[in-house]
Amino acid sequence: MEMWIPYLPNWLLIFCRITAFLLAAPVFSTRGIPSQWKIGISAMIAFLAFAAIGLQQPTAMDGIFVLSIIREVLVGVLLGFTAYLFFTAVQIAGSFIDIQMGLGIANVIDPMTGAQSPLIGNFKFILAMLLFLSFNGHHYMIDGFMKSYEWLPINNELFAGIQRGVVHEFLLRSFANVFAIALQMSAPLVVALFLTDIGLGILSKTAPQFNIFVVGVPIKIIVGFLLLIMILPGFIYLFQDLFGSLFQALDQLVKLIGTSPR
Repeated sequence: MEMWIPYLPNWLLIFCRITAFLLAAPVFSTRGIPSQWKIGISAMIAFLAFAAIGLQQPTAMDGIFVLSIIREVLVGVLLGFTAYLFFTAVQIAGSFIDIQMGLGIANVIDPMTGAQSPLIGNFKFILAMLLFLSFNGHHYMIDGFMKSYEWLPINNELFAGIQRGVVHEFLLRSFANVFAIALQMSAPLVVALFLTDIGLGILSKTAPQFNIFVVGVPIKIIVGFLLLIMILPGFIYLFQDLFGSLFQALDQLVKLIGTSPR
């Protein structure tokens, strides 16, 4: 036991990073997962990582150790938030579709986050979560987290990367990519519903006796759901590209703020 005590701070730092990561990452951060389970899986992964990388160099528990804890928590939150950011593209795309279909007011409570979300966005988010689990994306995400120690060891230079501005620039690019992906995912339905609006406008001019405000809303909802059913099988390919962009963004973030492994 005397041999392990000097390396105990290393385990604490690993535990802080993995806990912060699981609290922000998709799937693991949902409200349906008990807090006890999150703490238990964090401790188990921390022990596995400690056996691989925590016995290299002991860390002293001094005043700098508090800064090391803050740094590891920030690393975990950055990795988890970046992964979760790409899942929000699904909800953003659903919001665009709901506005065009006339369902923008009818929000529902998302059981995973506890916040209000659009109907189509909530449906696509649950579908994306199920596909992510079926692709074993949660396993790849944990594997990517373990490999992050190759570029971001316990004594990493995150604060220097934040000072250089590379983290802020990366987050801005990620936000732009998320909105671009959301527009691409919602473009077929949004364009089709926009053409439906044009058709209804032409109909209101040629046949003024039709009450477009009464007829138009059900027509747009029916057209929207029919198109959604038609393009539903293609979502699997869209989500595959989305998950690929997610893991690519995590890899870019680790290489931006980390150092090349020797």
